[in-house]
Amino acid sequence: MNAESLDAVLWDMDGTLIDSEPLWLRAELAMLERFGIEMTAATHERLIGSGLWEAAEHFRELGVPMPADDIVAEWVVSVTQGLHEAPLDWRPGARELLRSLTAAGVPCALVTMSTRSLAEAVIASLEPGMFQAVIAGDEVTFAKPHPEPYLLGAAALGVEISRCVALEDSPTGLRSAYASGAVAVGIPNLLPLTEEPSHQLLPTLAGVDAAELRNLFHAVRTQVTDSAIHSAHNADMSASTAILDHNIDTTRHLSSAEEAMQ
Repeated sequence: MNAESLDAVLWDMDGTLIDSEPLWLRAELAMLERFGIEMTAATHERLIGSGLWEAAEHFRELGVPMPADDIVAEWVVSVTQGLHEAPLDWRPGARELLRSLTAAGVPCALVTMSTRSLAEAVIASLEPGMFQAVIAGDEVTFAKPHPEPYLLGAAALGVEISRCVALEDSPTGLRSAYASGAVAVGIPNLLPLTEEPSHQLLPTLAGVDAAELRNLFHAVRTQVTDSAIHSAHNADMSASTAILDHNIDTTRHLSSAEEAMQ
């Protein structure tokens, strides 16, 4: 494996692999309505991509009189029921890209803030062998946007995080992916994603295969390498200039001293 090889792909689940965000929203709205609490746009945006227990604590702040564990448990039951009521709603191009990566021998990990039970239910709907590891929200110490979930994903696959692409649909997830050191790629879904130096954007995964993802990875890593070389070159030039300036000053001072001695 060379320094610029794409060794693994790390997938977010809700909103990136499957379109499950409406199921979470349904569960959250039902709970808030039961206690007469309004779901504001700010609350909705804050929930997307966040860890379940962080979201539950936010609900407690809003006035939901339940322990965080009970809040999460109720959501998971509701979403699990929703997943079994109808066929999974896969995001455009997601399964096709998974198949392409599998055929190309690129391992994948699912890095989700959902529970392991939900993650395994989704994986069970795919062909065997598409995911080699799962990092779930009920098993991490720090949820996204902390980098820990993606670092654990790379470690579970036995690869360096710098040789991974992370696929995300939310600003929270992209911050986690970028902070981990992966090449972060955003695919907008419910929330708009802005152009930022920290990540790449794809309008959709439809039509994207392993070769295209590898090319994107190489382009980003080459750009980073070129930028580092350019910065190092500028630093060397600045150092050389400083040395030359120092020598000129030294010569001038020596000449002055010699004249004074004559």
